[in-house]
Amino acid sequence: MKTIFREYDIRGVFEKELNQQSVKLIGYFLGQKIKGDKVVAIGFDARSHSPILRDYLTSGLNASGCRVLDMGLVATPVNYFANYISHDGIETDASIMITGSHNPSEYNGFKITVDKAPFFGEEIYALGDEIMANESMEIADDTHCEKIDVKTPYINYMIKEFAHLKGLDKKIVIDCGNGVADTVITDIFDALEFNYEGIYLEPDGTFPNHHPDPSVEENLVDIKKLLSEKGDIAFAYDGDADRIAVLTHKYNIKGDQMALLYAMKMENPTVIGEVKCSQVMYDELERRGAKAIMYKTGHSNLKVKMRETGADLACEVSGHIFFKHRYFGYDDAIYATLRMLELIHDGIDIDQEIDALPQVFSTEEIKVETTDEEKFILIDKIKELLENPPSDFPVIKNIITVDGVRINFENGWGLVRASNTTPLLVTRFESTDKALAKKYEESLNRLIRKAKELLY
Repeated sequence: MKTIFREYDIRGVFEKELNQQSVKLIGYFLGQKIKGDKVVAIGFDARSHSPILRDYLTSGLNASGCRVLDMGLVATPVNYFANYISHDGIETDASIMITGSHNPSEYNGFKITVDKAPFFGEEIYALGDEIMANESMEIADDTHCEKIDVKTPYINYMIKEFAHLKGLDKKIVIDCGNGVADTVITDIFDALEFNYEGIYLEPDGTFPNHHPDPSVEENLVDIKKLLSEKGDIAFAYDGDADRIAVLTHKYNIKGDQMALLYAMKMENPTVIGEVKCSQVMYDELERRGAKAIMYKTGHSNLKVKMRETGADLACEVSGHIFFKHRYFGYDDAIYATLRMLELIHDGIDIDQEIDALPQVFSTEEIKVETTDEEKFILIDKIKELLENPPSDFPVIKNIITVDGVRINFENGWGLVRASNTTPLLVTRFESTDKALAKKYEESLNRLIRKAKELLY
């Protein structure tokens, strides 16, 4: 069971790892860590087993002495929003989102917020240790909770914040991927009188049309077709609506490029990117007078770093966008959609802005299979090998080790890091020259193979 306790959240297969016993224990011991007698709001995604896990979790939380509020089927950002509003005079101390995000339909999990901050890393690992030490403890069924409506105040908030966009003269197309984005998004679009068309709006946790991960090109085939036929701009969402893809007729705009666009309307912002972000983003931000910070991958890591630095914006290449500027500092694909439409409303030509950026050649994430036990050991071995790199290795300018190893070369960079959620190493490469990007990839892959050999 230990493998379900991940860096950013708790995630596993329904009934196999996430079953009645384990989930009740998660609720109970999490409630104990929240200090009991606290108010915890629960929401869940479209998977058929999410309401079942809600009941197990509620039983555990009730046994710990917590007061449980149930917001029902919601998007993850709506779940986060529950921490910032009052529910008939009741303030929440924590929220839990039951979601498998973009994982296959048999998966599910928990994204946990306590005192408006992510509950993650060592806190989750310690929770896992406590649960495994008490795995035979029995907890009675007790699904008592109070129903709350968070969607309505969330929708009203967005309508008010973006009232100036009413009647925007653009044809918008959206793909909700049968996730939970349309528990709120079309209500907002209708109120703002947008001209839009959507596909796969109906929440369906079997994801019958395509996998709900908009960072994968093959999942964008249908929305690209709709865009070419009927739209000016397109948006696609992952299963729990905290990640976004933005498409024009010319570009699939990655998260780091989105950050550059959003930052245009902020005065001297501080922007945090993950280690996979393009060097173009960091250089352009600095050139424009912004402060750019490179940090670890992961929504929890970035939220904590935003709090620490007072940053206005953070991003991941995969489409997690975090606004503190005019918002609350968490990743919200619905809010990011409206901020992108606001840029268009304000006269920003998105394609023209992307055209103007320095051209680089970047790979997608390239995954190297390993094991959960070996992946971090391999990163340590790679660091050792880089202390005396092979004679044919590209010239190294410097090495950043904030999350894995990002090697800056004369004309680009290469990254290898251990995935915190899967048994993989993740690599990415970028250069001003396509052949050099390939050379960096081949050189680092040889180093990874050498590190693997040293383990055996």
